[in-house]
Amino acid sequence: MSSSYLPLTPAAVALDAQGRLVSPLYGDVYNSPADAYGQTQTVFLQGNGLPGRWQGRARFTVCETGFGLGTNFLALWQAWRADPARCARLHMVSIEGHPFDRETLQALRDTHVPEPLRELADALIAQWPPLLPGLHRLEFDDGAVTLTLALGPADRMAAQLRARVDAYFLDGFSPRLNPQMWDEGVLRRLGRLAAPDATLATWSAAASVRDALRRAGFDVARQPGEAGKWHITVGRRTAWAAAQTPVVPEAVALRQAVLVVGAGLAGAGVAHALARRGCDVVVLAPESAAHGDHLAAALTPVIARDDNARARLSRAGSRMAQLRWAHLSADIVRRTGTLQLERDDARPLLQDALAALAFPDSWARPVTREEASALAGMALARGGVFLADGMQVRPQALIDALLDHPRITRRVGRVERLTSEGEAWAAVAANGGVLARADVVVLANAVGARAVLAQSGLLEALPRLAQMHALAGEVTQIPAFALGGGPRCVVAGEGYLLPEVDGWCVAGGTYVHGAEHSAVSEAGQLTNLGKAAGLLAAAESSLPAAGALPGWAGWRAVQPGRLPAVGALAHAPGVWLATAYASRGLSWSALMGEVIAAALHAEPAPLEADLLSAVAPR
Repeated sequence: MSSSYLPLTPAAVALDAQGRLVSPLYGDVYNSPADAYGQTQTVFLQGNGLPGRWQGRARFTVCETGFGLGTNFLALWQAWRADPARCARLHMVSIEGHPFDRETLQALRDTHVPEPLRELADALIAQWPPLLPGLHRLEFDDGAVTLTLALGPADRMAAQLRARVDAYFLDGFSPRLNPQMWDEGVLRRLGRLAAPDATLATWSAAASVRDALRRAGFDVARQPGEAGKWHITVGRRTAWAAAQTPVVPEAVALRQAVLVVGAGLAGAGVAHALARRGCDVVVLAPESAAHGDHLAAALTPVIARDDNARARLSRAGSRMAQLRWAHLSADIVRRTGTLQLERDDARPLLQDALAALAFPDSWARPVTREEASALAGMALARGGVFLADGMQVRPQALIDALLDHPRITRRVGRVERLTSEGEAWAAVAANGGVLARADVVVLANAVGARAVLAQSGLLEALPRLAQMHALAGEVTQIPAFALGGGPRCVVAGEGYLLPEVDGWCVAGGTYVHGAEHSAVSEAGQLTNLGKAAGLLAAAESSLPAAGALPGWAGWRAVQPGRLPAVGALAHAPGVWLATAYASRGLSWSALMGEVIAAALHAEPAPLEADLLSAVAPR
């Protein structure tokens, strides 16, 4: 395993003689319920000039160190709700190195969450994520309030954030007991995220903290405290620091609808994320539905012993898909869980990786062959790992549901090239006619994006993307009765087998390099039936013969490294990419849509900085 990986260590529960919640790790107390609410209001809200500073704004972002029980977030959210002049969207990003698990938060709700905040705490607990390292996006009040939890050590997570911060709540344990949280390097990294008029507040009045904040670019002052605090520290971004370019620029001023080229999983994810934020979107694509005959597909997180970029992205994509698709019916998206089988019982590599990663059992747990068979409802060949977040999806139904939004307009047309028109772009057809104009164009048309860029004179600056190619593949439908009704959950390994849909179980999939056509074939069916048989304890002969089974065939856009290409083109302002999703279209769809929409609106990024860099077009 990579030496850079650190498993999360959850917070432990302990009480002192006064009944206050104590951190045994740091030997310090969380705020007691008697004064926590008052301290939040006087130190953090009033110390940052809230609610006045957010009034009349389109968005306001708060960055917090030390989430704890969430008192500061809950009080901020309540103040926002109570303010008729509130900003349209409120964001908080909060770093927590030792989070409580959901069960502990629920147990502490009645005793340590201030009574006025308990109703909001219920909504927070209901969305609380499994304790996995990285960023977790939670949404409330129909997406108008977001909480981005950064779970991991403060020094690591501060370097991974991308946000334009308007106010800071610095609320870690005592600098004497938890110096890492107040480290000057951490404060400098957080300071780089500050908007020009950013403010800060903290209960700590330590001279070392004030000095570090000054060096991080803030004018600070000690003020009399209230609600049990003798003094507090408040601050404002200095003029010289404010003149520096923020990590996240201002929101893009959209004068007309955003153009999304492509109406597959990538395009639907981008269009839906933008439409939810009130943007008008035009989706332009050829008339045919790319997944029209694709009965069902699976979304399954990846486990890798070194927790590499692909594994982290798939984990984030799975969580975002659950959040973004929660409103859809079970006929479209169903959380079945996935059994990822070991390739060799004698070498349980998946289970060894899971033990090293220390992921919570609620998210992934090892299972024996007998346990796996019981979960699937059919005899399987081996044991492995059960991932609770595995989902079965009907791809075209998902695409249609996401694009069925009053702010999304679908048009038929094939884009040949993009032509710059000052600060706007024109999408031009092969006959030279203009199909659409937009300030922002997102190329989400799989391998077709490469051709559009080449015809537009924009591909030369993207050598990796220039190597993107189309990879053919097909899936096969097996009558469910031939499988005793089929598995209850997704079963994966060398191939996959999905639960029954309309009397059929989908098995897949093939990968054909250098193919000129992608079509259902007897050879492809033989491959998929063999993969399905390899997952089952039953003999291969129990499956139907290849040749006359229905299925679906399509193309995957793949670039070196098999990671997607998502982000803005530095050499073509206003042009964005969402392509090269390979065989992970479902995993990347919602997540990458949010990445692009958040960037255009100067919101906190839902992905860590190194992952944003890994998928940036190049």
